[in-house]
Amino acid sequence: MLWKKKFDSTYQEAPGGRGGGVLCPGGLTATPVLEKTAPGTYIAYAVSWDGRLRKLDVATGEEIEPPALFMPPNGKPYALNLVNGVIYTSTAQGCGGNPNNFYSYDLATKKVGNWAPGSGGLWPRTGPSVGKDGTVYAGSGDGDYLPEQQIYGQAMIGVKQNPQTKALELKDWYAPSNAYWMRKRDLDFNASSPIFDYRGKEYLVSSSKECRLWLLDTSMLGGEDHRTPVYRTPLLCNEEVNFTMGVWGALATWEDANGTRWVLTPFWGPKHRQFKAELEHGQVVYGAVAAFRVQDKLGKPVLTHAWISRDMYMADPPVVANGIVFAYGSGESTTQRWPEPGHVGGAAGRIEESTHAVLYALDARTGEELWSSGDQIASWNHFSGLSVANGRVYIGTYDGILYCFGAASLPSGTTTTSQREAR
Repeated sequence: MLWKKKFDSTYQEAPGGRGGGVLCPGGLTATPVLEKTAPGTYIAYAVSWDGRLRKLDVATGEEIEPPALFMPPNGKPYALNLVNGVIYTSTAQGCGGNPNNFYSYDLATKKVGNWAPGSGGLWPRTGPSVGKDGTVYAGSGDGDYLPEQQIYGQAMIGVKQNPQTKALELKDWYAPSNAYWMRKRDLDFNASSPIFDYRGKEYLVSSSKECRLWLLDTSMLGGEDHRTPVYRTPLLCNEEVNFTMGVWGALATWEDANGTRWVLTPFWGPKHRQFKAELEHGQVVYGAVAAFRVQDKLGKPVLTHAWISRDMYMADPPVVANGIVFAYGSGESTTQRWPEPGHVGGAAGRIEESTHAVLYALDARTGEELWSSGDQIASWNHFSGLSVANGRVYIGTYDGILYCFGAASLPSGTTTTSQREAR
């Protein structure tokens, strides 16, 4: 271990401990973000339990400045993202009695902005997405969709910082045509949504527990009526309409050497019987990764079904590096039910029923399995994701172990970043 840091706190914990359970665990919930200030020199920004923003020297763990007020204490912020000197995050599940908001912190002026959808949490796992013009996007969770009352539950929302006041202001939104039905069945937006350029225009692609993808034009998210996407896929999964299945976490995108734009999504549960891809790699029972190509059809971009991976136990967000998709089955039980005869229920039941994570390397163009970690990982993973750097892939697990897999683990003929740079 190089260093560890325990933050002081201005928040007074309620008698009896943290409370709130696993959905509102307290502590540090937002993934920190790094800023490169010089070659080999980085600053880490983190949000402590009391809602203050911390600025740390990555080399030593020491705080560079006194903590700054950012958001209410005891909330549940998701991953931080830093773009053009502004830190963005969002919160969900009303933890600590706090509203579910977008938040921004302008590093130059130290001004905080926030904007509330009025209904529904904002829980993109890898943080809100940011477009080229600075618009920040996140999907809102289960809630009312009443735009005439400025209530934007069950929608993809774009907000933007006012350059003068630094406040966050609503720019645009998209609500699916079946938003009310989705809300009734708890099929809300819950995934970070990648943004990319395609033939001179900027697009965002998102999904939800319903288990279909929406392709949106960021210049007009849902058209004039805010309900019309550029393209909507058929259902990939969740034929049973189960609120614990569908797409969770984050989607991914990459462009190959031929200029083809690809979109990847993980999903939980069996593949929908009517969904077909050009290449499929066996029966999907617990989850998989699906890949799409962005192509033109009748003058508009569409998502063409390219491949579906092998079965993965609760497939979580993939990462693409050098033509390889690194994906994993988290091994976590996602069952959400109360205790009953023969079943522990609750968080304890989920822990008891979970197995172990498995990491996979897939050919990014075909989905073919190149390698897997098999039984090398002993425990399961909850929402922390993969990191890829210098030819190595990292994954942490519930038992507190960080695993690192490198070039020696991969099949012969597989090229990693470090190998390519050495040529």
